[in-house]
Amino acid sequence: MNRRLIIGCTILLALAALMVHGQRYRRSYGPTPKTAREVESGATGTPVWTNAPGFEKDVFTFVRIKYTSGRGGWSRGGWETDFPDSDLNLSFRLQQVTSLKVDPNGRVLEITDPELFRYPWTYIAEPGALMFQDEEVPILRKYLLNGGFLMLDDFWGERAWMNVEYEMNRVFPERKFVELPLDHPLYNCVFPIKTKGQVPNMQLGDASQWNGGVTWEQPDAEEVHHRVLFDDKGRIMVMATHNTDNGDGWEREGWSPYYFQNFSEKIAYPLGINIIFYVMTH
Repeated sequence: MNRRLIIGCTILLALAALMVHGQRYRRSYGPTPKTAREVESGATGTPVWTNAPGFEKDVFTFVRIKYTSGRGGWSRGGWETDFPDSDLNLSFRLQQVTSLKVDPNGRVLEITDPELFRYPWTYIAEPGALMFQDEEVPILRKYLLNGGFLMLDDFWGERAWMNVEYEMNRVFPERKFVELPLDHPLYNCVFPIKTKGQVPNMQLGDASQWNGGVTWEQPDAEEVHHRVLFDDKGRIMVMATHNTDNGDGWEREGWSPYYFQNFSEKIAYPLGINIIFYVMTH
């Protein structure tokens, strides 16, 4: 009996360790950070660079949206999934490979924050359980119609998609998502992207070497979609990358060479950089 108890406790401890390693987004930061650099990096640390004096605000800034409510049990994480490393690493790579001037930090904002309208590019992680507050809906609509952009990333399966579609329909009841075709200029503005590649979480990505190449996190999430909402002039206001986890691809530098080489370098970074460059230059 004691032996069974010891074995049972050992298994539970192992499972707990895997959950901590694989679900770092569940950690608590205490008071909500206002910038990404306020939180200690979970990997090797992202380099800091400087921009020309006087032009510190004339740069691209990665803005992560903090949402305050969700449909319990529909999604694994929350607004802080892959934070802060995904935000910092993508910013670093963006300034490395493009002519854009990039903020070495990142911001965390709620939709109701007046600062939102200073930043043209925003990101929401794990929107599969997202619920906009009533007061956020008209603000987000105004922001997007006035030149803002929102990327929705890391949500899997049809139930999560239905939730995202429902919430964005509250913002734009007159508009419908459409699949962005691969001949759109976004896919060729920096890197040539020929397919809509799937980025799994790191654990599944590493396991894909031995599991027959499975990279989808749910049975109904095998096909990757890049769906968008256009404004009346054909500008992309919202892009939803469904059945893929680009945020994990940006986050996991220094964790796994196989994952980085096959998912970060080949899929997540090229797509993220193309999206930002296209949005900021069109």
